Amino acid sequence: MTLLLDTHVVIWWLTDDPGLSPEIKHRLDHEPDVFVSAATIWEIAIKQAIGKIKEPENLPELVRGSGFRHLSITADHAIFAGQLPMIHRDPFDRMLVAQARCENLVLASRDSAVQQYDVPVLAV
Repeated sequence: MTLLLDTHVVIWWLTDDPGLSPEIKHRLDHEPDVFVSAATIWEIAIKQAIGKIKEPENLPELVRGSGFRHLSITADHAIFAGQLPMIHRDPFDRMLVAQARCENLVLASRDSAVQQYDVPVLAV
């Protein structure tokens, strides 16, 4: 199963958060096709700049260097995200849904609004 990680999943994995099940942690440690979107790194950088996420200071760089595969944002992703129903108003989450759909990825997320879209989700 090829995964795209929601932002909270990446942060939980990097910080060894107990909210992430051992099964999911194991999968992320051993699955070769796990993606992190550029949108996730952008979201983290913005949230740190406005003080919503404080530690660690180098979190965007940690995500970039996490060993997960990087997924760039394309024009097709942007168009698809803009055309999604307004179930979720967060532009970063909408982009992740669009990328998962366009790239045939399973979105790993705990976000109930994301799970309402027509996209395969691995609930974490």
